[in-house]
Amino acid sequence: MASVGRQLFLSKRVVTEAGVADGGVLVNENGLIERTLNREQANTLIAESDGDLTVVDGGGLALMAGVVDSHVHVNEPGRTAWEGFQTATSAAAAGGITTIVDMPLNSIPPTTTLENLKIKASSAEGNVFVDVGFWGGVIVGNQDSLRDLVKAGVVGFKCFLCPSGVDEFPNVQAEDLEKAFAALEGTGSLLAFHAEVEDEINESSKKILKKDPEEYSTYLESRPPKMELNAISLISSFLNKTDVRVHVVHVSSATVVPLLNEARQKRITASNTAWRGGVTAETCHHYLSLSAEQIPRGRSEYKCAPPIRDMDNKENLWKYLLEDKLDMVVSDHSPCTPELKCSNNLEAWGGISSVQFGLSLFWTEARARGLDLTSICKYMCAAPAQLCGIEDRKGALKPGLDADIVFFDPDAEFTVTADIIRHKNKLTPYIGKTLKGVVRKTYVRGQLVYTEGEIVGGPKGKLLLNKL
Repeated sequence: MASVGRQLFLSKRVVTEAGVADGGVLVNENGLIERTLNREQANTLIAESDGDLTVVDGGGLALMAGVVDSHVHVNEPGRTAWEGFQTATSAAAAGGITTIVDMPLNSIPPTTTLENLKIKASSAEGNVFVDVGFWGGVIVGNQDSLRDLVKAGVVGFKCFLCPSGVDEFPNVQAEDLEKAFAALEGTGSLLAFHAEVEDEINESSKKILKKDPEEYSTYLESRPPKMELNAISLISSFLNKTDVRVHVVHVSSATVVPLLNEARQKRITASNTAWRGGVTAETCHHYLSLSAEQIPRGRSEYKCAPPIRDMDNKENLWKYLLEDKLDMVVSDHSPCTPELKCSNNLEAWGGISSVQFGLSLFWTEARARGLDLTSICKYMCAAPAQLCGIEDRKGALKPGLDADIVFFDPDAEFTVTADIIRHKNKLTPYIGKTLKGVVRKTYVRGQLVYTEGEIVGGPKGKLLLNKL
């Protein structure tokens, strides 16, 4: 990276998990945070500098650590018509996200072997506007590939407990999990679960197929909370047999959270020293922003798996998040081409596009609940970085970490329109919605990558991998 010299970023609202203060962040010529300062210290530094310091004054804009979105489907290579590294990362930069972590599907090939990771990385190299980490995948029969992927630097592994929707990433059963846990034992890595387990086809399932597929309620009925409860029961059955960290992605049903919290407390009681006892869970912007009652007929851009549930469930998810029983909020940006989003909710592709708007979606709801800006740092920056083992580089404004910095206007608002969307396909349930909070500038390792609606220069992001 070309040196940009020492920089001092100033704001009347420097936001960390500890609070909001008037001051600044000093960044060295290598794009690392040197130290944080109060306003008096910043003024002294400016007065004593001899022209070797660039001052970037954000005034009243909030100055925050860049968001870490640990759940993004980029889909390149193989399904690049769905999404690509350039479009996904430019959308991330516009949304104040400075690191994304790419899921092992729906690219072809999926990230299930070292060779496949190399293919994925070669597609990304030189094409990313923000930094990019990678998940590996656990599928039937690939347990012998997992340790090579750990050495290569994947943040962890994802598996499905029900069909994933793509043939090249089959779901696993209990016997496959036994092998995966054995392979990962002692590596420090983690296994993340799409936590839905299907019941056997029964009479109620047959009745669902006879209902109107354009009604969202038909799809909702096809994926009841019991599927998530079944999955948590299966995951929990392994926890006293392994020290491998486990993580549940996109928790949709609030009913599973007490079970996860109970499993975490058992791990902690058994002296597991991993963060959160090695049992963590995320929820997503759509579950915290939308509810089933408001989804129009035939609008499958709202379809995802697990599904968006009712208003009471949404409020319970918020309750558990604020009680620290859920750990983080991510996008699960899962786009596809428009033709796969038909009006039939049972047949349409399940996935919501939102990576560009996650910060504003969260802030819109959080502010309405009386939360302050520190909630963003906690749930969208620090926690995802901790999950992915990159907390020594990302997720906070601390000395020694990358200077991933966002200037954010929490008081401004904007309306989502197709013309401002940077991800490849513009279909999203948020079009027409007015959101609070506007990202003004995004810096990655001290380098400006986005300002006031425009990407600055070419891709400056790095791949968070070891040498392949």
